[in-house]
Amino acid sequence: MTATGARKAPDIVDVVALGESMVTFLPTRPGRLADVPSFERGTGGAESNVACALAAFGHSTRWVSRVGADGFGDHLVETIGSYGVDVAHVRRDPGRPTGLYFRTAGDRATDEHEVAYYRAGSAASAMTVDTIDLEAVRAARVLHLSGITAALSKGCLELVRELVRPGEGRPLVSFDVNHRPGLWRDTDDARVLLELARAADIVFVGHDEARQAWELRGGRAIVEALPGPEVVVVKQGRGGAAAFDRNTDGMEDADGTATLVRAPRVDVVSHVGAGDAFAAGFLSGTLRGLPMRGRLRHGHLMAAAALTAPGDLAAPAARSHADRLAALADDAWGRLRLGPGWTQADEAPEEANTP
Repeated sequence: MTATGARKAPDIVDVVALGESMVTFLPTRPGRLADVPSFERGTGGAESNVACALAAFGHSTRWVSRVGADGFGDHLVETIGSYGVDVAHVRRDPGRPTGLYFRTAGDRATDEHEVAYYRAGSAASAMTVDTIDLEAVRAARVLHLSGITAALSKGCLELVRELVRPGEGRPLVSFDVNHRPGLWRDTDDARVLLELARAADIVFVGHDEARQAWELRGGRAIVEALPGPEVVVVKQGRGGAAAFDRNTDGMEDADGTATLVRAPRVDVVSHVGAGDAFAAGFLSGTLRGLPMRGRLRHGHLMAAAALTAPGDLAAPAARSHADRLAALADDAWGRLRLGPGWTQADEAPEEANTP
């Protein structure tokens, strides 16, 4: 409150990320959940992962959500805040718990991978337009949302719809489709995700989830189905990512001009969090006004930081180091191979990261 009693408006930050974060329990050894004797505690959440990575990279960020009035809620707020993220607008719910999940150590792509979620009825699932500080959410250059939040409850869906609705004061909206079929119950997920993606300014979608959710194959088909966003980023796994930009000068057609950047070779430790890290790198490049190729390369580099570390969160390379790698000539970029510890390297990039 100010001296006159008026409420102070929230500071404008580079990125606000709204969504549920959960306390994660990572196994201390491989095996079935039934056999693992102990777990290590961490944090996980698509939107807060983006906020943490961007804050570690030097951007001002804010995470807005709800957590329980419990020790797990304390852990989330303290851990995410330790990255430099503004957590002052995270609200506590005394009647609902903080969400939790357990997972096995195996790759999510294998049949052996198990995840057990305990998020039904969580504090975050009670987010609505009335239980969130909308002014703090909108006080940003970029607002980052995902399809996960829309799937949590009817109230969450209406909140996301309100935030993507065009209007005065709406920041640039970034939307990661993040299709999670297991979260959707009574709602037409394909239709809803398409509706939300069409209302955003920047959309991130994997070619596999576009096929699963919308039965769309190929970047052009995806872009044609999303006429609203200025930029559509189609992630192709090891094949890289393509960005379709409708603002490109000299554009020959309404679909936009595509820029494809291959991903560097990575010695993978864990796939968890790589998509969120990619979005963070791309948004960093967007905030800095980099050309599309630079935005995509920074996306790949942040993803590589997540891929070469366990858990959902990984510290990115220093900005100066990432900038040197992102500026490599095409042939040197094509020779990159990044393994655990590469983010700490301070040598010339061609010597430290190429065979």
